[in-house]
Amino acid sequence: MGMDELKDRHGGESALQARIGFVVELAKRLHEYGTAAPRLEDVINLVSARLDLACNVLSTPTSIVMSFSDPAREDGLAEITQVVRLPPGEVNLKRLCQVDEIADRVIDGRLDLAAGRRRLREFGQARRSRAYNIGMVASYGVSAGSIAAILHTGWNGVTAATLIGLLIGLVYLAATGRPNLAAAAEALSALLATVIATAIAVYVAPLALRSVVIASLIVLMPGMTLTTAVRELSSQHLISGTARMMGAVATLLKLAFGTVIATQLCTLFGWVPGNGSEAGVPRWTEWIAVFAGGCAFAVLFGSPRRYVPVVVASVALGYVCAQLGGIYVTPAFGVFIGGLVIGAVSNVFARVMQRPGALVREPGIILLVPGSVGFRTLSSVFERDVMLGIDTAITLVTLLVAIVAGLLFGDLLVPPRRKL
Repeated sequence: MGMDELKDRHGGESALQARIGFVVELAKRLHEYGTAAPRLEDVINLVSARLDLACNVLSTPTSIVMSFSDPAREDGLAEITQVVRLPPGEVNLKRLCQVDEIADRVIDGRLDLAAGRRRLREFGQARRSRAYNIGMVASYGVSAGSIAAILHTGWNGVTAATLIGLLIGLVYLAATGRPNLAAAAEALSALLATVIATAIAVYVAPLALRSVVIASLIVLMPGMTLTTAVRELSSQHLISGTARMMGAVATLLKLAFGTVIATQLCTLFGWVPGNGSEAGVPRWTEWIAVFAGGCAFAVLFGSPRRYVPVVVASVALGYVCAQLGGIYVTPAFGVFIGGLVIGAVSNVFARVMQRPGALVREPGIILLVPGSVGFRTLSSVFERDVMLGIDTAITLVTLLVAIVAGLLFGDLLVPPRRKL
């Protein structure tokens, strides 16, 4: 489609403000739904060009700066600059698909700019339903129990992790709309998880305590954030990558600090778990756990219903690739293979289905990302086991580099046609 035809479809007298307004709203929604800086900037530049705008955009985890100008001007000076302050976004696959569809329809002329912007703004004003809240809380519990099974704790550990996960889901539900509670939610959740798991191990049944605590907190660990940060740094988006990395470290610090405080409180109360350990769950439960975890992650990522099987299959694919790779080579190389396969498959999916590759990419790497390794690193440092902390930190860096390299090589194997 030529530029003149595109301008005719949108109306030759469409105001500059209308086009800019649509692009700004699109950028806000993409940021809100967890789009990384390189992809967000690429999408905004592409849409701006198709709407006959010149746009310079800078995206960070907490803000977007966009300068617009008429491409016909020879001096290239910006006519309008928009600075938008936003909280860090969270992945919402359903909204991301809807935003992607609206952008396509506006670019193709099937939807006018005003209607497109209005629909984008409606997404930002939508309120969560009671059914959505119940599903989110349940997903916290199911994901925690699934990870506990994957870590080969016993049935006691799976049950304890599920119950603690449900409690953490309630904490995050209560934190919605309460800024003070939201700021302390990670530390509070880690404290509650450690205290409750220790009490169960002392008074109810033996547990693999560390594995249960990690499984209970797995949804809160910023493994995805760390991976995105390293990928942004590798693509020279230095401001966004550095800011996102520091945000992930702050989250890990709060989680680790909460567990350390809880451990000290339990020692003060005389709650010292014995050395007994329970038998792990049977090996066949691992695949049920992967399936259940995939369903839980589909809810947590806000997947559209018709793409839930895709999300579950992506989680299973990433896990299988990492496990098979880890059997025959080192675990880090297994993570690299998993990232490569997921990256390539997500790009194939985007080409064939004309939907965002994030539907495969984001859930596919969720069991590869090393959030729990970062948590163990800081926990060891807080417990003054510095050498173990350094050793674990090296493992963390190795896994982060492996997964990001895998995703980059996946893009080389199957070049992405769509930006999301």
